[in-house]
Amino acid sequence: MKIVGVTACPTGIAHTYMAQELLENEGKKRGIEIKIETQGSIGIENELTQEEIDEADVVILAIAVMIEGEERFEEKLIYNADVNESIAHPNLVIDEAIRLISKNAD
Repeated sequence: MKIVGVTACPTGIAHTYMAQELLENEGKKRGIEIKIETQGSIGIENELTQEEIDEADVVILAIAVMIEGEERFEEKLIYNADVNESIAHPNLVIDEAIRLISKNAD
């Protein structure tokens, strides 16, 4: 399973990077290949390639603001999460993203 995502908060500082780290750690703990792009105060970091997006089973958008390049995900399953929820409960965000994959497979 492969998950990609984007995190972004209104100030683009702490919450953006905390959500990225916690989601990636939770995914890795489960043996999931995961990469999260951040869109913070210094711009886009850890930018997702189109190949990574195409290969992903689901996209997690843990955002509280508009992001650049959202159109890249138009053809993908998207789980919209609150950036704060991604910090408080990254396990539940990953669970819901996986549930979306399963639901779409039916």
